[in-house]
Amino acid sequence: MIKILVADDEADLELLIKQKFRKQIRDQLYEFVFASNGVQALKLVEDDTDIDMVLSDINMPEMDGLTLLSRLSETKPLLKTVIISAYGDMENIRTAMNRGAFDFLCKPIDFVDLDLTMDKTLKHIKQIKETILAIRDNNILRMYVDENVLNFMNSREYESSLTANETIEATVVFIDICSFTTISENETPDTVVKLLNKYFDVMVKQVIAHKGHVDKFIGDAVMAVFRGEKHLESAIEACRAVRSEIDKLPEESENVNFRPHVSIGINSGEMVSGNIGSADLRRLDYTVIGDAVNTAQRLQGAAKPGQIIISEKTYEKVKDIFNCRYVGEAQLKNKQSPLVIYEVLD
Repeated sequence: MIKILVADDEADLELLIKQKFRKQIRDQLYEFVFASNGVQALKLVEDDTDIDMVLSDINMPEMDGLTLLSRLSETKPLLKTVIISAYGDMENIRTAMNRGAFDFLCKPIDFVDLDLTMDKTLKHIKQIKETILAIRDNNILRMYVDENVLNFMNSREYESSLTANETIEATVVFIDICSFTTISENETPDTVVKLLNKYFDVMVKQVIAHKGHVDKFIGDAVMAVFRGEKHLESAIEACRAVRSEIDKLPEESENVNFRPHVSIGINSGEMVSGNIGSADLRRLDYTVIGDAVNTAQRLQGAAKPGQIIISEKTYEKVKDIFNCRYVGEAQLKNKQSPLVIYEVLD
């Protein structure tokens, strides 16, 4: 809802405004607040940060509209004011514009013109807010992202990559922290988040070190994708390193007695890679989907604490490289037949 302050000493203007904009008020598009002079208007603006724009007369008691303009320009530079006055001579118009008025309308009020002017003003305010937000987000981004990455994000190559959807051959891993739900149910939120982030840091370092990338964090689990030459071998090496590093962590951390272990599922195959989500919400996630991805998650679900589980098909590809142990058959969700699974040993 857009909140508009009307500053005018004419008693009947409030009734007129409410009557002319009754549909917008009823539909909760506009909310109007009223002041009879500049002093009241200035106090309302100072007390209410939700006011989006000001409609102000010039000739008012205690503080006139031109003085109000000057004060608003000093204290609320982003707030836009439209002057509505019977004094429509060039001197008043120039003074108002020089003091920061966004537009100037003459009385008697043409409400069609007023509606169009308000719409134009509010669009301008929205653009300013979006620009400020973009600048703020960009500054935050520069705190966490390498300059080369930012340069790439501003390139045409990056723009085209956002719409590039392709079928790829890759390896997906799901790494879950076993029994962490108990911690999240019994510890303070601050403790839960600090502990979880600590474990995630260990996992992420190993994924990156083995040339994989973290696709997403899902609750207390990590989904990572490995592409390129020997992606399956890199994924298995990364998971073995994650398991080893997690097992080295002390039992007590953040004043919580908890021995962390991970259960891991690994699967390779063909999958779709693309920017998936809702464009309307501006929430798109560059990720991978497909049966190979789903199977990796199901394999993780079949893994016990400390286990790295792979399918028989994957085992055949790596049996000469890694030491594996036959586990047996597992009935995975949405799979018609049981799947033979193996465990990757140290």
